[in-house]
Amino acid sequence: MTLPTIVLVAGFGDTCSVFEPLLGTKLAQTYNLAAIDLPGFGAPPLAGRTTLERLAEFVDTQARRRGATRVLAHSVASITASLAALRAGSSIDTILSLEGNLTADDAYFSGMAAAFVSPDEFRSAFLVRLGDLARNDVNIERYRSAVEGADAQALWELGVDAHALSAAQTPGDLLAKTQRAVYFYNPANLSAASLAWLQKSTLERICLPGTSHWKCFDQPELLAERIIEKAGTG
Repeated sequence: MTLPTIVLVAGFGDTCSVFEPLLGTKLAQTYNLAAIDLPGFGAPPLAGRTTLERLAEFVDTQARRRGATRVLAHSVASITASLAALRAGSSIDTILSLEGNLTADDAYFSGMAAAFVSPDEFRSAFLVRLGDLARNDVNIERYRSAVEGADAQALWELGVDAHALSAAQTPGDLLAKTQRAVYFYNPANLSAASLAWLQKSTLERICLPGTSHWKCFDQPELLAERIIEKAGTG
C-alpha cells in the first residue's frame, strides 16, 4: 500500500535534521515523511535572491512532484508553506504548523537580519547569540550547527524578507487563508501578541503543554500521535 506523503520543512536556517526523531515514531509508519532541505539551508542556494516567495515555489514544486497534499512546517517555514499552498494549482491542502510565525513578534531569530547590512556579519552575530543560548539548551546546540552550515547570503536575505513580510502583513492571516491549517503549540512559547491573535482566530489548534519550540525532540511520540489525529490518512 502506498502511504500518503507529508513534506517536512524546517525553520529559519535549519535543515531537515530537526525532524529526525519523528522518523522513529508511528508517524513514519503512517505516512511517507519527505523531509526536504531548502536551497541555502542544506541544499545548494538559489541563483539570485532568497525570499519566502521563492522558497514557497520550491516547496510547491517538491509537493507536486511527490503528490503530497500535506506539509509539516516548523517556525518561519509556516509562512513559506502558507505561500506555497496559496499558489495557483498547488497540491497542498493541509498545513501542519509547529509553532509557526503568527505575528511579527515571532520573528525571534529571522528578525535579527534586518539590523545588519552584511550577510557575514549577521551570521557571525547570530551564531554568537545561539552559542550563548546553547549553554542551557541542547536543542539550540543542534540548531546552531545547522545554521553554521547555512549559506550566509541566503540566511541574511531570508531573514530580511521575513522581517519585511511580517511588518507588512500578519503571518497568521496567511496561514488562515489556506485550505486547512492545524496549529501545534505550547502557549508558554508564544508572544503575547501571537496569543492574542490566536484567541481571536478560528484556526484549528492543538495545545501541547510542557513542550519546547523543538517539539520533534522534546516529545516526538506525543507529537506524532497528535499529527496523525489531525492529518487524516486519505
